[in-house]
Amino acid sequence: MAKKGQESNVVYGTEDLLTSLCNSVTRVLTVATQCHIHYSGMVQRITKTCLKPDIGCFVLFDGGFSGLVVLNFSAQTAMELYESYMLNMGMPKSELASAHTSDEVSNIMGELMNQIVGDFTGKVRRELQTHITQNQPKMLVLNKQVVLSVDTHLDKPEARRVTFYTGRNNIFYLELAIDRTEFIKLHDFEANEVPDPDALIDQTNSEQLSAAVSATEPDAHADLLKSLGM
Repeated sequence: MAKKGQESNVVYGTEDLLTSLCNSVTRVLTVATQCHIHYSGMVQRITKTCLKPDIGCFVLFDGGFSGLVVLNFSAQTAMELYESYMLNMGMPKSELASAHTSDEVSNIMGELMNQIVGDFTGKVRRELQTHITQNQPKMLVLNKQVVLSVDTHLDKPEARRVTFYTGRNNIFYLELAIDRTEFIKLHDFEANEVPDPDALIDQTNSEQLSAAVSATEPDAHADLLKSLGM
């Protein structure tokens, strides 16, 4: 939520960006899985961002401001979201992967991450009138913690962690690292019309699902693990 500054200017800060990102997570996952996703009313200040077992995913963004988004899932949480998504797409349960280590699970979770950050960057363009770009999400099956840092210069880095809950009360975590920033509204403007997220997801789900299931990249996966020292 925006705050009022001393000169009555509307100011958007780190917590506002975090709230917008959290809302993108809940909106996209709720639509994609047809499960109720919600997040804690409390946020943690943290000093470092990490990929944690059993599945960790990260996305870098740059442009008007720079940062890093991390999602960490337990195996149980990842399988709940994966299965709910695939069943919602009409896939028979007998054809679903049975383990979180499957490439298919990683691909689907990576695609959901891509949709989440895409929803967030769209809101940034509409509501803050600036532009950020994202890289392709990287999803890793992990058996140990990996510390991540933003590969860019941050003058005053800030990091936050938020706890999310699934429909079955499984837990996953979002971590955000970002340069301390404020957006001050200089004059009133009309934000562009917000597209219906349900329609956008329905429009792209078929081809994304096909690409995600077929896109197994063991060489790229191995190279990424090697670059992280694993």
